[in-house]
Amino acid sequence: MTEKSTIRVLLVDDQHLVRHGLRFIINAQQDMEVVGEAGSGHEAVRLAAELNPHVVFMDVQMEDGDGLEATQALLDLQPECKVVILTTFDQEDYVYQGIRAGAVGYLLKDAAPEELIDAVRAAYRGEAIYRTAVAAKVIGIAVRSPGTPAQDEKKAKEAKEAKEAVNSTFGQETRELASLADAFTGRELEVLQQMAYGLRNEEIARKLFIGESTVKTHVHRILQKIQVEDRTQAVVFAIRNGYVK
Repeated sequence: MTEKSTIRVLLVDDQHLVRHGLRFIINAQQDMEVVGEAGSGHEAVRLAAELNPHVVFMDVQMEDGDGLEATQALLDLQPECKVVILTTFDQEDYVYQGIRAGAVGYLLKDAAPEELIDAVRAAYRGEAIYRTAVAAKVIGIAVRSPGTPAQDEKKAKEAKEAKEAVNSTFGQETRELASLADAFTGRELEVLQQMAYGLRNEEIARKLFIGESTVKTHVHRILQKIQVEDRTQAVVFAIRNGYVK
């Protein structure tokens, strides 16, 4: 395995036992390795600059430095890095702040080992990984159809903040795509909507009762039609142009 094909991972958590467990799981994979560990947000920013990791698992609450602030500082210096928030707390504020800070994912520490490994690979590919119950709610608000009036002022504010957060995170370097899209088929729209909710191909296949190979074909055609290179850009397109609800 060459260095170029190995996913470099930085672990940030103030609990040594958590870092040890993650290191064991990640280093057991042939296509990834832990290149460093940090016990605070400040240390994470410094190590990221030194080690140039591809993916960072970032805790939220640490004794020395806030993980969300560290995420923003790290990405200001290392914009190509992918940060996945890994926390015990499934809270709306953390999800909002994580998106605003630039994180591509939000997972809980009780996630299964295979889910953590999948998250590393997905983040490396540039995919969004927001799969907790609260994260799904936040993304759901963000992709709510434009023009639907909120029930009250609080919901209107939440919808506006969520949509702006998603756009600012995933849309900074994404060119305007609306004029590039051909008409989607009904099935392609269904697949696109599930992609926007962060589902993987196998999950989409189960939900829509179709084969995984069929899902891959639909995803490929969607990317071709709107002329983008990855799923994240496709989701940005879907949110901006009202293709998801």
